[in-house]
Order: sequence, then C-alpha cells, then structure tokens
Amino acid sequence: MLTQESVQPPSVWDAAWIITVRVMRSWKSQISVMVTNWLFPVFVTVLFLGLFGGALTLPAQVSYTEFLIPGMLAVTMLFGLDGTTLTAAADAARGVNDRLRSFPINAASIVLGRCIADMISSLITLAIMVAFALLIGWRPDTTLGRVLLAFIILMLFRFAMLWIGLYIGYGAKSVESVAYIQILVWPIAFFSSVFVNPATMPAWLGALAELNPVSATASAVRDLLGSATWQTQSLAGEYALAGAIAWPLLLTLIFLPIAARRFRRGGQ
Repeated sequence: MLTQESVQPPSVWDAAWIITVRVMRSWKSQISVMVTNWLFPVFVTVLFLGLFGGALTLPAQVSYTEFLIPGMLAVTMLFGLDGTTLTAAADAARGVNDRLRSFPINAASIVLGRCIADMISSLITLAIMVAFALLIGWRPDTTLGRVLLAFIILMLFRFAMLWIGLYIGYGAKSVESVAYIQILVWPIAFFSSVFVNPATMPAWLGALAELNPVSATASAVRDLLGSATWQTQSLAGEYALAGAIAWPLLLTLIFLPIAARRFRRGGQ
C-alpha cells in the first residue's frame, strides 16, 4: 500500500541530480561530439602557438606559451557558451523541456541539473587543457592557494556564460536559429588580451579590449598563476582581478532570473 510519504516528489537537489545523470548518460550517444568539444581548445592553442609563437615581440626569456596558456584557459570557458546554447536549443526544439515540466518536480531542479552537467563537462575540458599545457612545458609559478583562486575565477566565468547560453537556447525556435552564437564567440575571444598585447592596438581600442570580460579573466589568471602579463592600458587592465569577479557576478545577476523565467514559460 502506498503511503503519502512514498509518493512525495523528490527534493530539488535530488531531482537536479537525476537530471544531471540523464544529461551525462546522453553523452554516450554523442561521444564523438563531446570528445571534439573537450579537445577543441587544445586544437586552437596549437594553432595559435604555431601562428603567433614566433611572430610576436616578447620580453627576453619569455615564451609566447607563457602568455597564451592562461588566456586560453579563459577562452576555454567562453567556448562553453556555444555548447550550452546549442544543447538548450535542441532540448527545447525536441520537446524535452515540455516533457520534463510535466513531471512532478520543481522546475528549478531541471535547470539546475542542466547547469551541473555543463559545469562537469567544463571541468573535463579544463583538466584536458591543463594537462596539455603541462605536457608542452608550461608551469605555473605560484602557490597552491593562488592556483585554486584562478580555478574559481575560471569556473565563475563559465557559470556566467552558462546562464547566457541557457537564456538564448531556451528561447530559440530551432537549433539552426542559434548558429550565430558560434560566429559571435570568435570576435569576443579575439577582441581581448588573450592572443595579442592590447598595447599594439590604437589606444581607445586597447582600452575597450581590456574591458572585455575575457580579458579580465585572462589577465587575472595570468597574475594568479605567476605568468608574464601584458602592460596594462587602462584601469580595467590594472584591476583585472576585480573585473574577473565583477563581470561574471553581473552577468549572472542579469541572465539567471530571465533564463529561469524563460524556461518556466516554455521559451516565451
């Protein structure tokens, strides 16, 4: 005989973990896509080491790898925006979200489960990038505490990108309609201090590049990991660590509530 206790819906966290496991199990059916996403930042790093590694003028005894790796760790978190948006749009287009909303669980747990799965995927990508960087000779020159802080900064940036991706994806009419995200990610990455020194740009353009959240994250990670940094051109560059914290918090405060509202309303 069923009791009232036996038919109670799961808690938000229990339901979120169920959704997380569901998403992670789906990786098996698209393993080639997942592996490509996890390895893509490594391919980009190899590309830019080959393109710019011998072309840029750097301080004596400083390699381009020392500049590029911390910046690519930030770009790796930015690349996650693409995957989150496309996956959210695919779930919405296939009616997955509608089926999940019909279950006797809190809608917040569905979004939370999606977030946890994406953050786990980002951790895998980040681990692969760090392993590759160590393999090619990059070494952080810092303390364990600063390494952990750099890690937190990176995941905070990814968390903010996640909510932007969910907001766009849940409102999409089809997967094809959000393909522009793949195009926009590249200008955002290039218009930063990740690949080149903003000092080589016109003064106003360099100052804007340092205002880019990607630049703030890259500069903060470089400083925390003891890597060489570019000469700052503005207050945004000088206080990069503050910006690396402020930008994700601001973006999360904006996009988290509207992404959750869009999910509850079925994309409206």
